[in-house]
Order: sequence, then C-alpha cells, then structure tokens
Amino acid sequence: MTDLIASVTKLWLRIPKAVLFGAAILIQCALLVLMVADRMQILRDGREVTLQTQPVDPRDLLRGDYVVLRYDISQLPAGSLTGKPSGTRNPVVFVKLAPNANGLYEAVSVHAEPVPVTAPEILIHGRVSYSCGSTSPIFCDKLTIKYGLESYFVPEGEGRTLEQARNQQKLRVVAAVLPSGRAAIKRLLLDGKPVYEEPWY
Repeated sequence: MTDLIASVTKLWLRIPKAVLFGAAILIQCALLVLMVADRMQILRDGREVTLQTQPVDPRDLLRGDYVVLRYDISQLPAGSLTGKPSGTRNPVVFVKLAPNANGLYEAVSVHAEPVPVTAPEILIHGRVSYSCGSTSPIFCDKLTIKYGLESYFVPEGEGRTLEQARNQQKLRVVAAVLPSGRAAIKRLLLDGKPVYEEPWY
C-alpha cells in the first residue's frame, strides 16, 4: 500500500502545474454548467405555483440589492410529525400544497417523505431551519421551513420598492416546482402583474 501511495505521489508531482491548473478550471466550469442546467430544468419543466409573501423585518443591507422573501408556507404546524424523531437537526420535509379559491397555493400537510398527490395538488421540498431536541432531534409542533426561495436579486435601487410591496402583502411569487419537489422562483407579481421574469440561463 505504501509503495502504491509513493507511486501515485511521484506521478502527481510529474504533472505540469499548468495542466493541473487547467484541469481545475475545467472542473469548475463543468460544475457551473451543471448548476445552470439544473436551474433551467426546474424553470422549464416545473409546474407553476403562486405563493403569497409575508412581511419581513429588518432589511439585511450586507448582501447587495435583493429582496428577502417569506411566505405563508414558511411557518407551518408539524401536524402528524409533532414529537417524532427528525433524524437530523435540519431535516428535509415535503409540504403538500393545493390552490385556494384565489389560485394561491396553501399548505395542506407536512411529511417526512414524499406522499402521493392528485392534481392540482403538488409537493414542494423544503428543509426545517431548526429542531427542538439537542441530543435527539425531534419535530417541533411548529416548523420554520426554507425552500430555497427566500431571496431574489433585483436591479440596483429597486429592492426597496419590492420590500415595501412585500410588507403590504402586494407581492406574490410564482415558483416552478418539479415532481421531485425541487423549486425555483420563476417570476414576481406586484398587484397581480409580472414585474420580474427569471431567465432560464
């Protein structure tokens, strides 16, 4: 085993640094392409769901011009999961959504595993942002859930207007959701009208 490690080390040292540098750049580019392709798939193939935003305070000025988003589905009762072991401190959950009379998607139930749904219901994948227990994590009776839809970057100087609309509950988000539950923001609606459309790339 030692001889093998020594041989690999010698071989590694013979590779020119320029080749290693080029390989590192190619790997980073490939990862970037995969991330873009993954997002494109969600935006292209995902089913659209419209979510109501909730007021958020205060504004974080340290991350550039973006809107912090919180939804009606960001805090939910755990339902049948209450008190059950979560397995980890930030467990993955699947929230069943269904449209109300106004076409806004609301939470129906929260599950630790994917469950069957019938149209127009849909499952969205999220992660609980805290857990009750310290040594033995369990599901609290109330869950704060993040879906990867909690921030949206906007042109410089336009974040404040959208934040005001969000705090007046005039801002809604259309998200694309795949059957797997993965989601991405597709567009923002202000008073029901599109104001920002997310490009596929």
